[in-house]
Amino acid sequence: MNENMKNNLAREIYNTAHLTGTFTLRSGQTSNEYFDKYLFESDPNVLSKVAEQLVGLIPVGIEVLAGLEMGGIPIVTALSLKSSIPAAFVRKRAKEYGTSKLAEGTSIKGKRICVVEDVITTGGQVILSTNDLRVAGAIVEDVICVIERNPEGRKKLEEIGLRVHPLFKMEELMAAREI
Repeated sequence: MNENMKNNLAREIYNTAHLTGTFTLRSGQTSNEYFDKYLFESDPNVLSKVAEQLVGLIPVGIEVLAGLEMGGIPIVTALSLKSSIPAAFVRKRAKEYGTSKLAEGTSIKGKRICVVEDVITTGGQVILSTNDLRVAGAIVEDVICVIERNPEGRKKLEEIGLRVHPLFKMEELMAAREI
């Protein structure tokens, strides 16, 4: 993606998802700023542009795009539509009824999978889901995300053999407000 298009999309994501006010974070701390990823994921115009740009990050040979519950699901759906690569929808844990599947949608067993996530901060859920996908027979070596929030998450993912392909780092989104 050319630099101007990337800057414009970063600004659009920032303007759509950045909120000010008083927010209690997962850590229990209070913040005057909050980044609500679901706001850009639920905006069809922004989501379409994100998916168009993510297509270029899909490694060669990927057979299935695996979106993680919950934020990765809209991203992987849009990305599947743009790339024509089948999608799987990965639960945090296999459901306990019906088919008892971890991954819904297309089959993952023996296939080269690329995990799709909206935001990576610590990498914790990506690690758990990657391990579950590998146990289920998937070949998982890559993860695509819209936003890499913290480089510590990348380090943890690399430790389990994942290559991380972010569209944006959080600093790029924060800088977009100044462009």
